[in-house]
Amino acid sequence: MAGGGAPAAGGAGNGVRIVVAGDAKTGKSSLIVTAAAENFPTNVPPVLPPTRLPVDLYPERVPVTIIDTSSSPENRDRLVEDLTRADAVVLTYACDRPETLDRLSTHWLSELRRLEVRVPVIVVGCMLDKRGDQQPVSLEQVMSPIMQQFREIETCIECSALNHIQIPEVFYYAQKAVLHPTAPLFDQEQQVLKPRCVRALKRIFILCDHDRDGALSDAELNDFQVKCFNAPLQASEIVGVKRVVQEKLREGVDERGLTLTGFLFLHALFIEKGRLETTWTVLRKFGYNNEIRLSNDQLPPPIKKYPDQSVELTTEAMEFLRKIFFTYDVDCDGALRSHEVEDLFSTAPENPWNEAPYVDAAEKTALGGLSLDGFLSLWALMTLLDPIHSVETLIYIGYGSDPSSAIRVTRRRRLDRKKQQTERTVYQCFVFGPKESGKSALLNTFIGRPFPEEYVPTTGNRYAVNVINQPEGLKKTLVLREIPEEGVKELLSKKDALAACDVAVFVHDSSREPSWEKATEMLVDIASQGEATGYEVPCLIVAAKDDLDPYLTEIQDSTRVSQDMGIEAPIPLSTKLGDFSNIFHRTVRAAEHPHLSIPETSAGKSRKEYHRLLNRSLVFISSDWSCSCCCWIGCLPGLFCKKEFF
Repeated sequence: MAGGGAPAAGGAGNGVRIVVAGDAKTGKSSLIVTAAAENFPTNVPPVLPPTRLPVDLYPERVPVTIIDTSSSPENRDRLVEDLTRADAVVLTYACDRPETLDRLSTHWLSELRRLEVRVPVIVVGCMLDKRGDQQPVSLEQVMSPIMQQFREIETCIECSALNHIQIPEVFYYAQKAVLHPTAPLFDQEQQVLKPRCVRALKRIFILCDHDRDGALSDAELNDFQVKCFNAPLQASEIVGVKRVVQEKLREGVDERGLTLTGFLFLHALFIEKGRLETTWTVLRKFGYNNEIRLSNDQLPPPIKKYPDQSVELTTEAMEFLRKIFFTYDVDCDGALRSHEVEDLFSTAPENPWNEAPYVDAAEKTALGGLSLDGFLSLWALMTLLDPIHSVETLIYIGYGSDPSSAIRVTRRRRLDRKKQQTERTVYQCFVFGPKESGKSALLNTFIGRPFPEEYVPTTGNRYAVNVINQPEGLKKTLVLREIPEEGVKELLSKKDALAACDVAVFVHDSSREPSWEKATEMLVDIASQGEATGYEVPCLIVAAKDDLDPYLTEIQDSTRVSQDMGIEAPIPLSTKLGDFSNIFHRTVRAAEHPHLSIPETSAGKSRKEYHRLLNRSLVFISSDWSCSCCCWIGCLPGLFCKKEFF
């Protein structure tokens, strides 16, 4: 594989901004002037204005702007501002003044960390001509301990502006560190490719392995070369590449061609030899940015939707996922074990389901695997919560159609209510209730978790998702989102809080009156919020812990509230006894009929009655005015005047 200049990416899209900092009198300004003008200056101002290097100075032809700085205390604010806007930082010390070298670690590098300036750093020893031959140790010996401590240092170099020694190289390395950074690709301490780099290169390898035989043939290797570097490889060059790999790594080449192991070895070799531009060119040709994720132009544009619209996977995307499931179910046991899931996501930057809210959100088999329904339900959850990330992940695992074809935006729930039906296949249910009411037990039951003997409070939002089988073989996906008691107030502080909610369930401990009172209070708050914002939601009441004796007036209280608010009577259940009263099917049924089971508060009823009377009055006034108008022009002969009837 031949290297080549890569286009600017990431922060370098509009050019590279290099900030030069260091102690006073360490040669900062002379370094900049000599690089720009190719002449050593006799007089330089204390601080130079921003300096542009000639665009054709380096092969990448990316604009480079150099910012000079002052280390004086009175200019500190400006220095901080410049450093925080840098794409790369050049730190200078004077070769003939060891104390300025010591200040790099005791002050400058520590200061960059304190300011959270996370950009490549180039350490430059200036005025090499003044040191003479007095230095007893090499630059590598001096800088190695500092570079071990400060991994952000990309390169160390010594130069002389007076004698024009290695001046262009200083800013070439700085520019290169921005365009082709080492940190995302290579762990210098372990001397290995970083996991995210390996995953990206594995995906690229698979995309180029057209016959899916696990190796790049000579023809496939040549196609890859042309795509990335716009030049074919000669037959002798292909033989040479494979020979280099095979000499170092026998399993890197087999009878079919270059294996994935060999492909990764080649890139590690390029990086070790300082040819990072080769690997970056490959990554960028396949749409990766500096974080080794797909760049925005590879993904659908931001989704424009109303708050009460949701996003679901299309039939095409679901079919793709079904095929993927069976492809990675290597042991054909109808479930994906953890190692199979890891293999599936091995071409993505990371496994998205290893973190909340997905990590424990779906039902697992007895052996800890994901069934097809569990697998698809997690994808539905990810698409609901973060649709662009969902599409991005689909692309990583091989979805080859137009990314926009993978998702669809549902109809507004407000319109669903008017039409008295919904076309959604994924419903989100908010689960409210006071502490120790049984919310978590309900979610655990939903995904097949055993009843916990000890109470563990939920501190943040938690999700559970599963597929609900409907009559006639239809399937709906239900997402339960547990809202902790202390999170209700924060949730309702947002106007659109209920827009994403298709149905709400209010859980209370039927053996404790305070639990019922708190759940009722939440129900009224949610109903009031819905009435005020227009995001009314169907609501169900769950009387949990039915295995315990109810408190004295539980039946009368719950019947009165459900009748007053116009919703279904509380649904008794006991997760401990496994008596669920078909709660999840009933929840889906409520979501499918968005115009029913909507609670009304007393204030809501009063407003509705007021508007009804007001509309009636307007009709009356309108009719009376029409008659007056008629009478004003004179009642027409032979016609009745409405006025006579009032």
